[in-house]
Amino acid sequence: MALLWKYNVSKIQKPTSFICSLIGGHSTRKVPRKRAATMAAGATNPDIKRVLSIQSHVVHGYVGNKVATYPLQLLGFDVDPLNSVQFSNHTGYKTFKGPVSNEKELATIFEGLEENELLPLYSHLLTGYIGNPLFLRQVGHILKKLRLANPGLVYVCDPVMGDNGELYVPKELLPVYRDEIIPLADIITPNQFEVELLTEKEVRSEAAVWEAMEWFHQRGIKTVVISSSDLGQPGVLRAFLSQQNGPRLAIDIPKQGGKDLVFTGTGDLFASLFLAHSHGSKDIANVFEKTIASLQAVIKRTVASLPGGGNGPVKAAERELKLVQSKTEIEQPQVLLKAQRLN
Repeated sequence: MALLWKYNVSKIQKPTSFICSLIGGHSTRKVPRKRAATMAAGATNPDIKRVLSIQSHVVHGYVGNKVATYPLQLLGFDVDPLNSVQFSNHTGYKTFKGPVSNEKELATIFEGLEENELLPLYSHLLTGYIGNPLFLRQVGHILKKLRLANPGLVYVCDPVMGDNGELYVPKELLPVYRDEIIPLADIITPNQFEVELLTEKEVRSEAAVWEAMEWFHQRGIKTVVISSSDLGQPGVLRAFLSQQNGPRLAIDIPKQGGKDLVFTGTGDLFASLFLAHSHGSKDIANVFEKTIASLQAVIKRTVASLPGGGNGPVKAAERELKLVQSKTEIEQPQVLLKAQRLN
């Protein structure tokens, strides 16, 4: 085993040609011409379907990478999870334990991918829960390196910060998201509260929704999806989508279970499903509908498993999404809720 750590100095001295790259303020790295050719080939290969997914991990339950990986794999993607935290369970339980990764650990892991010339293999970067502003800033450096290896890489950003008026990440993450990360995204999937945090404006009407969407478009984001809002009729959630110079869509989503029933991980699931269905598709309405269809099917199956259909007290463990049991609905979504075109 020790032999694996020895370097053949004769192979690394004085290469015949180098291409230099400067990324995100980091030191200049020299890239052999053969490797550069490999990177260029990866950038033009439409068959690449591999996601680097940077978000939380739990041992028990389904949030973050735990809920994103399985659907992406079912829909034909290789997934490389890189965990921002590793907890025993999600934070909705009475207690949780586990380590939070820091930016140095993230950089070290990514460096291993880079030195093994794996970056051209990625078609997508997906990010979710991140609890450390320096870790989040490092994600920006990682994205720039991924795009150097594959200029066609798509970045799907779920800016997980809070919900229902409650912030559950350090407030220091907000300016990093707003000023550094958001402008790099191709697709963003915030909820209503996260939109308000980022735009610094209340979103209490549909007119305000489209104003907020335009705020994102002005920062170069092509596709903006508000995965849930309370702007529908009583008992109905309303999701919105806007494409830059394209359609504005909405879908009404009947709430399932009791009025106080809340699920954890649905936003993470939404982002992964949207990533998968949007790959190679030119029908954004159909992408939106399929994403909602699978998400609602998972929730329906979960509600059906709850005591009393979720109309009474429910333990955190009972509310875990029935993801594996919904395999068919993920692979073959049955669209029941149609998108409304509003422009």
